[in-house]
This record gives sequence, structure tokens and C-alpha cells, in this order.
Amino acid sequence: MGTIVSPLPGIFYRKPGPGKPPFANEGDTIEVGQTLGIVEIMKQFTEIQSDVAGILESFEVAEGDMVNPGDPIVVVREG
Repeated sequence: MGTIVSPLPGIFYRKPGPGKPPFANEGDTIEVGQTLGIVEIMKQFTEIQSDVAGILESFEVAEGDMVNPGDPIVVVREG
């Protein structure tokens, strides 16, 4: 399993904007480099991308939660 962690502090979002579908959902097949969410800090948005391929097992934070560097965001089951 691979755990994707936050590279910086901020607010985690699963969607690119209000009313838009999530970048990915639990159970989706994930490719290396695929965007799984974004972290916003002071109106700067940083994409969170997967560094492993597999199945998205779970999100460890909810939409709008605060994250800190190193906090787990997504678990991907390799496969």
C-alpha cells in the first residue's frame, strides 16, 4: 500500500471547485501522477498527485479539513 501525504499545510479539497466532481473516489483505479486532490494555503492551490498506481483505498481526511506537512491524505492499494 502507498500512503500519499500532504507536502504543505493548508485545507484539503477533493474537488477542483464548488459543484465540480471529485478528482477521484474510493475504489477508483489510480495512475502514477494522477491528481487526487488539492491543498489550498492563502489562495495558492497545490495539486496532490499519486506516486503509486493501484486502487484508491481511502481518504484519510475529509473535504475542507486542515492538513499539515506529512499528514496522510490518501491510501492507495497497489495492484
